[in-house]
Amino acid sequence: MNRSKDAMISVITPAHNEAQLIRGCLYSVQAAAQQVSEKIEHIVVLNRCTDNTGDIALEFGARVVTDDSRNLSRIRNRGAEASRGEILVTIDADSQMTPNMLTEVRKKLNSGKYIGGGVLILLERVSLGIICSLVVVAPFILLHRVSSAGLFWCFKKDYEAIGGFDENLVCIEDIDFAKRLKKHGQRYGKRYGNILKAHIVTSCRKFDQFGDWFAVRNPKMIRRLFNRDPKMADRFYYDVRSDTAKHHEFSDSDHRDSDLQ
Repeated sequence: MNRSKDAMISVITPAHNEAQLIRGCLYSVQAAAQQVSEKIEHIVVLNRCTDNTGDIALEFGARVVTDDSRNLSRIRNRGAEASRGEILVTIDADSQMTPNMLTEVRKKLNSGKYIGGGVLILLERVSLGIICSLVVVAPFILLHRVSSAGLFWCFKKDYEAIGGFDENLVCIEDIDFAKRLKKHGQRYGKRYGNILKAHIVTSCRKFDQFGDWFAVRNPKMIRRLFNRDPKMADRFYYDVRSDTAKHHEFSDSDHRDSDLQ
């Protein structure tokens, strides 16, 4: 399938005080853009930033929009609303895509067999604690029958058809999005695809903050996150950031609170 010279891929990145990590993401998108014929726009959605994340994004030629809600679904949707591409790709600021990522996205979608999908995720480091924590989390993910996430890709028309990310969800919105995109594709005989020839490398900052064994030590916290508990979502996603609470661990009150459920 030949692409119009005016075709565009929009890459969307939510960013809250990401000055320490976003350069790697921006570099990776630029490298991937060089391997496709489409125009690439990278939209960085600034969320309550008090550092120079926005300045860094602009230095790399990204478009910057703002959304100050404490809602990742809304933040990502704001980027999609501002996008001009026919293909949407989402990637977090602490992740980096391989140079062939956008090529693989285009191949999958242009084949007509896929509605969209996710990618293989690699961690920047691995330890026994991280492996054990992932084992604790795995059953919750498998329960939803979503085999990959991390970076989402689809046509914008399909993103809009399913209403984007659900803004009523305070966490685990990515799994919900994947499930709805997969169901949407089934109506048209298309599959939810998993890109294995390209991947993303994501930071381990949650493990750096809470400890490599945090999921093993706090299984009820994980259950509350997957049950979309707003209080726990605030603690885990919004209240603790790598630039303000490095090596943070849950306090005793957090442990007691998690045991209430």
